[in-house]
Amino acid sequence: MTTQTLFQLSRIGYLALLLLLSGWFIQQGLNGTYSLGFSLIWIVPLLFPLKGIITGNPYTYAWASFILCVYLLHGLTLAYVTNDALVFALIESILICILLVTFPFYARKRGRELGLGLKKKSEQQ
Repeated sequence: MTTQTLFQLSRIGYLALLLLLSGWFIQQGLNGTYSLGFSLIWIVPLLFPLKGIITGNPYTYAWASFILCVYLLHGLTLAYVTNDALVFALIESILICILLVTFPFYARKRGRELGLGLKKKSEQQ
Protein backbone atom coordinates (compact mmCIF):
# COMPACT_ATOMS: atom_id res chain seq x y z
CA MET A 1 0.00 0.00 0.00
CA THR A 2 1.38 3.40 -0.92
CA THR A 3 1.82 6.25 1.51
CA GLN A 4 -0.76 8.33 -0.32
CA THR A 5 -3.34 5.53 -0.09
CA LEU A 6 -2.70 5.11 3.64
CA PHE A 7 -2.93 8.87 4.09
CA GLN A 8 -6.28 9.12 2.29
CA LEU A 9 -7.72 6.06 4.04
CA SER A 10 -6.60 7.29 7.47
CA ARG A 11 -7.80 10.83 6.95
CA ILE A 12 -11.22 9.82 5.60
CA GLY A 13 -11.64 7.22 8.35
CA TYR A 14 -10.70 9.70 11.05
CA LEU A 15 -13.10 12.34 9.77
CA ALA A 16 -15.84 9.70 9.51
CA LEU A 17 -15.17 8.68 13.12
CA LEU A 18 -15.26 12.30 14.25
CA LEU A 19 -18.59 12.88 12.48
CA LEU A 20 -20.04 9.58 13.74
CA LEU A 21 -19.14 10.23 17.36
CA SER A 22 -20.11 13.91 17.23
CA GLY A 23 -23.50 13.02 15.83
CA TRP A 24 -24.01 10.24 18.33
CA PHE A 25 -23.01 12.16 21.45
CA ILE A 26 -24.81 15.35 20.45
CA GLN A 27 -27.95 13.36 19.65
CA GLN A 28 -27.68 11.58 23.00
CA GLY A 29 -27.17 14.95 24.69
CA LEU A 30 -30.26 16.43 23.06
CA ASN A 31 -32.32 13.38 24.02
CA GLY A 32 -31.34 13.82 27.64
CA THR A 33 -29.38 10.57 27.88
CA TYR A 34 -26.12 12.49 28.36
CA SER A 35 -25.59 16.11 29.26
CA LEU A 36 -24.17 18.27 26.49
CA GLY A 37 -21.10 18.90 28.67
CA PHE A 38 -20.47 15.15 28.92
CA SER A 39 -20.89 14.87 25.17
CA LEU A 40 -18.28 17.58 24.61
CA ILE A 41 -15.87 15.80 26.94
CA TRP A 42 -16.05 12.79 24.60
CA ILE A 43 -15.62 14.83 21.40
CA VAL A 44 -12.83 17.24 22.40
CA PRO A 45 -9.97 14.66 22.60
CA LEU A 46 -10.62 13.76 18.97
CA LEU A 47 -10.06 17.39 17.99
CA PHE A 48 -6.50 17.56 19.41
CA PRO A 49 -4.78 15.69 16.53
CA LEU A 50 -7.13 17.00 13.81
CA LYS A 51 -4.71 19.53 12.27
CA GLY A 52 -1.83 17.04 12.08
CA ILE A 53 -4.04 14.34 10.63
CA ILE A 54 -5.36 16.60 7.90
CA THR A 55 -1.87 17.84 7.02
CA GLY A 56 -0.30 14.36 7.19
CA ASN A 57 2.19 14.84 10.02
CA PRO A 58 3.59 11.36 10.81
CA TYR A 59 4.23 12.22 14.48
CA THR A 60 0.56 13.08 14.91
CA TYR A 61 -0.49 9.79 13.37
CA ALA A 62 1.79 7.95 15.77
CA TRP A 63 0.44 9.47 19.00
CA ALA A 64 -3.18 9.78 17.84
CA SER A 65 -3.41 5.99 17.99
CA PHE A 66 -3.28 6.22 21.77
CA ILE A 67 -6.34 8.46 21.81
CA LEU A 68 -8.21 6.00 19.61
CA CYS A 69 -7.70 3.23 22.18
CA VAL A 70 -10.09 4.98 24.57
CA TYR A 71 -12.77 5.13 21.90
CA LEU A 72 -12.24 1.47 20.99
CA LEU A 73 -12.82 0.60 24.63
CA HIS A 74 -16.01 2.67 24.54
CA GLY A 75 -17.26 0.93 21.39
CA LEU A 76 -16.53 -2.58 22.66
CA THR A 77 -18.07 -1.85 26.05
CA LEU A 78 -21.18 -0.39 24.43
CA ALA A 79 -21.49 -3.42 22.17
CA TYR A 80 -21.30 -5.72 25.20
CA VAL A 81 -23.63 -3.76 27.47
CA THR A 82 -26.52 -2.69 25.26
CA ASN A 83 -28.59 -4.01 22.38
CA ASP A 84 -30.08 -0.62 21.53
CA ALA A 85 -26.81 0.83 20.24
CA LEU A 86 -25.27 -2.38 18.90
CA VAL A 87 -25.03 -1.19 15.29
CA PHE A 88 -23.43 2.10 16.33
CA ALA A 89 -20.98 0.29 18.62
CA LEU A 90 -19.97 -2.17 15.90
CA ILE A 91 -19.47 0.58 13.32
CA GLU A 92 -17.42 2.58 15.84
CA SER A 93 -15.29 -0.42 16.79
CA ILE A 94 -14.63 -1.54 13.22
CA LEU A 95 -13.75 1.98 12.11
CA ILE A 96 -11.34 2.41 15.00
CA CYS A 97 -9.73 -0.99 14.35
CA ILE A 98 -9.08 0.08 10.76
CA LEU A 99 -7.56 3.34 12.00
CA LEU A 100 -5.42 1.53 14.56
CA VAL A 101 -3.85 -0.38 11.68
CA THR A 102 -3.52 2.43 9.13
CA PHE A 103 -2.24 5.16 11.51
CA PRO A 104 1.00 3.41 12.56
CA PHE A 105 1.68 2.13 9.05
CA TYR A 106 1.27 5.61 7.60
CA ALA A 107 3.46 7.13 10.33
CA ARG A 108 6.19 4.57 9.67
CA LYS A 109 6.15 4.82 5.88
CA ARG A 110 5.89 8.60 5.76
CA GLY A 111 8.51 8.98 8.48
CA ARG A 112 10.95 6.91 6.45
CA GLU A 113 10.21 8.97 3.33
CA LEU A 114 11.00 12.14 5.27
CA GLY A 115 14.12 10.63 6.85
CA LEU A 116 12.65 10.72 10.32
CA GLY A 117 13.24 7.92 12.74
CA LEU A 118 15.08 6.73 15.74
CA LYS A 119 18.79 6.27 15.45
CA LYS A 120 20.11 2.83 16.27
CA LYS A 121 22.14 2.62 19.43
CA SER A 122 25.31 1.67 17.56
CA GLU A 123 25.00 4.79 15.34
CA GLN A 124 24.71 7.13 18.35
CA GLN A 125 28.15 6.33 19.77
